[in-house]
Amino acid sequence: MTWSATGRYRLEPAPGGLGLVQDLLNTVSAGPAGADLLADAVDAQVWAEGACGEWAAVTGRPAPRVVLDTAALPELRAFRDGLREAAARGTRGEAGDPPPVPEHSAAAALRLGEDGVVRLEPEGGGWRRLVALVLAAVYEGQLADTGRRLKTCRNPLCRVAFYDRSRNNSGVWHDVRTCGNAANLRAYRARQRER
Repeated sequence: MTWSATGRYRLEPAPGGLGLVQDLLNTVSAGPAGADLLADAVDAQVWAEGACGEWAAVTGRPAPRVVLDTAALPELRAFRDGLREAAARGTRGEAGDPPPVPEHSAAAALRLGEDGVVRLEPEGGGWRRLVALVLAAVYEGQLADTGRRLKTCRNPLCRVAFYDRSRNNSGVWHDVRTCGNAANLRAYRARQRER
């Protein structure tokens, strides 16, 4: 099993539960890799089942059952877009205040497991359970200081989410060869024209 949305861009997934966050962000279409996986209920359900299964495999926790219907998709896409805006802050490099991120919330409970570890457990049903799972993964990533490494490609034509594994967390392109080289070449040519 693999993270299907992230795998279609041939990217190494983020570690642990952050892989779910990255995979949700990568359900959006970014170029020739395919359509938006949240565009219709059938594709969204297939993605959600696979993603929840992969989340369970990497976290060692039971796979939640998430059922998505057509009415849930606009809410889930809006959540994904807000999450994308939050992830883009690390790669944007713009001056001034970034645009606000839409607020989203989900129900969760703290549970003491048999192993003595306290975990944030998502609650709710349908798309709300999926949102709770993703927010719990973001929260755990923030606590572990790994969440800041989840970014979106700076190339405005590419919206792929990647996990920045650079030593100093300075990556801005999901793939330097495709997105980075093209942008750097455009910037170089613009500087040459100015001269």
